[in-house]
Amino acid sequence: MGKVLMKGNEVIAEAAVHAGCKYFFGYPITPQSELVAYMARRLPEVGGLFLQAESEIAAINMVYGAAGTGVRVMTSSSSPGFSLKQEGISYLVGAELPAVICNIVRGGPGLGNIQPAQSDYFQVTKGGGHGDYNLPVLAPASLQEIVELTQDAFDIADKYRTPVILMGDGMLGQMMEPVEFNERTAAELPKKDWATTGTRGDGGPKIITSLELDAESLEKRNWNLQEKFSHIKEHEVRYETYLIDDADIIIVAFGTVARIAMNAIKQARREGIKVGLIRPISLWPFPEKPFLETRDNVKAYISVEMSAGQMIEDVRLAVNGHAPVDFFGRTGGVVPTQEEIYEKLIAVSGGVLV
Repeated sequence: MGKVLMKGNEVIAEAAVHAGCKYFFGYPITPQSELVAYMARRLPEVGGLFLQAESEIAAINMVYGAAGTGVRVMTSSSSPGFSLKQEGISYLVGAELPAVICNIVRGGPGLGNIQPAQSDYFQVTKGGGHGDYNLPVLAPASLQEIVELTQDAFDIADKYRTPVILMGDGMLGQMMEPVEFNERTAAELPKKDWATTGTRGDGGPKIITSLELDAESLEKRNWNLQEKFSHIKEHEVRYETYLIDDADIIIVAFGTVARIAMNAIKQARREGIKVGLIRPISLWPFPEKPFLETRDNVKAYISVEMSAGQMIEDVRLAVNGHAPVDFFGRTGGVVPTQEEIYEKLIAVSGGVLV
């Protein structure tokens, strides 16, 4: 196919199609509406089905129904709409149904605005809905990485029978970059002998539900889920590092903020300040390993976010008191600049490199 110039939201949609997704249920909300519009045009071309639901709540429950039949299915939204999906997401987890849910984050709380933000971090990494659960969360930083992580999201969902969140900020959804897609064939999709596809020749009827009225039976189901989450934590951690081997200060950032921070790091390096970067790609499970490997030698970490400070809690847990953890953030849809991050680096270095 070669490289094509596309907008981020459309890249997500096309990558999903290449991953074998033929079913999409959604509702338009800025700044991810292009994703919905693209799916409306694209899915009929590949023999799939697009349906604009009457609400975000309806959309996630349609995803539940489609996932129960074993097909690859997806929905998307932006922050307020994603909040409305939380009950349905909890049902998907309880019923162990695979699906991919995209959240292109905007400023909040409430209706907020349509500018980019990362302030849904708590919601996606700490469960979001009711009950004891976690969701794998992938956070791309470029449009080519969107291609790879969208396809990975479907694979992880099928492998563990769980919903997977693909999260980006509004800037990532709206920017344009050249991308290249990888073909995936139907033969590579896993067999789903648990799916409700009828009773002929597949071992009889199947029941998919998250309802378990007996307390001890529900507890057993919960411990089985926790075992699954532990397996995901062991095998599905993703991160990238940059110049951390000799770093005195390490910035921690994800998504497009990491790209801005990278330029500030290069600027600081030219001034002789040894700065590195840890970029979590999986927000859950959070990458603890690079912190374990650096925290005894690093003089400070700085969590840089488009929020009032959310990922910093996971950074502090990973550092576990071995070094100070500072914070720089912009919120409400304001994007931090390279110069602001650089100035924060200078301020921190003045306190720890004396």
